[in-house]
Amino acid sequence: MDVTRRGILGGMLGVGAGLATPAVLRAEGAALRLLSGEELIAAARLGGDVGYVVADARSGLVLEARDGGKPMAPASTAKAITTLYALETLGPQFRFQTRVLATGPVSGGRVEGDLILAGGGDPTLSTDGLADLAAALAQQGVTGVRGRFLVWGGALPYAEAIAADQPVHVGYNPAISGLILNYNRVHFEWKRAKGGYALAMDARSERHVPKVYTADVAAVARQAPLFEYRQAGGREHWTVAASALGKDGSRWLPVRLPEAYAGDVFQTLARARGIDLPAPEPVRALPAGARVLVGQPSEALPKILRSMMKYSTNITAEAVGMTASAARGANAARGASGAAMSDWLSGRLGGTRARFVDHSGLGGDDRIAPIEMVRAVTLLGPKVGLRGLMKPFNLRDEAGGKVKGAQIRVDAKTGTLNFVSTLTGYITAPDGTELTFAIFTGDLARRAQSREAEQAEGSRGWVGRSKLLQSQLITRWATLYG
Repeated sequence: MDVTRRGILGGMLGVGAGLATPAVLRAEGAALRLLSGEELIAAARLGGDVGYVVADARSGLVLEARDGGKPMAPASTAKAITTLYALETLGPQFRFQTRVLATGPVSGGRVEGDLILAGGGDPTLSTDGLADLAAALAQQGVTGVRGRFLVWGGALPYAEAIAADQPVHVGYNPAISGLILNYNRVHFEWKRAKGGYALAMDARSERHVPKVYTADVAAVARQAPLFEYRQAGGREHWTVAASALGKDGSRWLPVRLPEAYAGDVFQTLARARGIDLPAPEPVRALPAGARVLVGQPSEALPKILRSMMKYSTNITAEAVGMTASAARGANAARGASGAAMSDWLSGRLGGTRARFVDHSGLGGDDRIAPIEMVRAVTLLGPKVGLRGLMKPFNLRDEAGGKVKGAQIRVDAKTGTLNFVSTLTGYITAPDGTELTFAIFTGDLARRAQSREAEQAEGSRGWVGRSKLLQSQLITRWATLYG
C-alpha cells in the first residue's frame, strides 16, 4: 500500500516520537512511503510460510491479513490458548494441592500404616516446598512410619515426555505426572578434578540442595552423542561425552521417573527433620481411607500463568491444561487433552480448524490459524485479563537491539522452535488505538530436517530475521492504523 501524505507524516513521527522506524519507511523523492507487509516479508528472506492478522481490539474488525485462515504451528503462543482454557475452566481462585496422607493414626510419633506423598498436579512445587511439608509433618510429632512410604502422581496421566521430537537431554521436555518437582528436572553439575571430572546430581532450590539418589551420571570418552539415557531398576542413568564438558558447568536434565525422584528428595528432607522413612514406592492408586496429615497449596492460578507466560514453562502449560481437561470430565492424557482444548476453542469461537496435541506448543504438530488466534485474544482474552498475564515485548531494530524511544506498547506471547517463530498479543499505538494481532512464521520443511536438534544450524539467524519482521509489522500497523 502506497501512502504518500501519511508516509510523510509517519516519517516526521519517526523522527520526533519514535513511531515509524526507518526499517518500515522508504524514501521516494521528497516523500516517505510506508513499506507494505509483502515488502517487509521479502526483505526477511524466511521462506516457508508467513501468516498474520491484525484487528481492531474493540470491534474485532480485521484491518490487515496475510494467509490469515491457514493453520500453522503456533509454538509457545499455544500457551495463550491454554491460559484462556484454564482460567475459564478452573477459575482465578484455583490452587493446586500437594498433600501428605496416612492410612492409620499417629501413635507415639509413628504412623500406624502407610504414609503417602500425593501430588496434585502442582507444576510449581519445589524442593523448598517439599521441605516445608516435611517440617509441618515434624511439627505434628511424626518421627516414622510402621508401614510403607508411598508416592502417588496419579492426579494427571503420565507421559514420558511432552514432545517426542526433542533431544533426550533438554530440561524443557520432561515427563508429565501429577507429581512435579522442580519442573521435573534434576540439576547436573560438573567440575574438572584430578584424573577426570567430579559429577553431581541434586534437586536444588533456594534453601535446600539435597543429593539425588534416583538419578546418576557418568562421563565417557566419546565425541557423540552428547548425552545418552536409560532406565534400570527404577533409577535413571545418564552418560555424557567428556569431550563436551570443558572445565566446569551445570545444566538441568529432564526427569522421566517423577514419583521416584520426588519420593527420594522427600525422604532426604524428612530425615533432616528427624523423620525416618523407608525407601519410596510409587503407586498407581491412592489407598482407600487415607487421611490428610499436612498439605501445601500452590499460588493462585493467575500468578502461575503469569510466570508461565514470562518464562514459557512447558510443564506448567501441560499441567494446567490437563487439569482443566480433567475438571471438564474429558480425557486428560497427552494428546487427548489437547484435543479437548481444541473442541473447547471451537465451541467458544463458533467453529475453528485448530488442532492441539499438547498445551505448551513444544510439539511441532499443533495447528491454529492466525485469524483464530486473534479471535481468541480479542473475544476471550479481556474476560480473563489475558493482556495482564502477557510479557511486554520490546521492538527490535535491524541490529538486533531494542528500538529506543518507541511509543508503541506491546504485550504478547512469543513462540520459538527450530525454524518456527510466532507472536500474538496486544498493541497500543501512540494515539491510544488498541489492536490485537498474531504473526506466524514457519519453515516446516527445514524444521523436519533438523528433527531432535537442540539448536539446528541456521535456525538462530532465521529466528532473528523473523523477530525483526515481527517488530517491523507491528510498527507498520501502529503507524498506519493508529
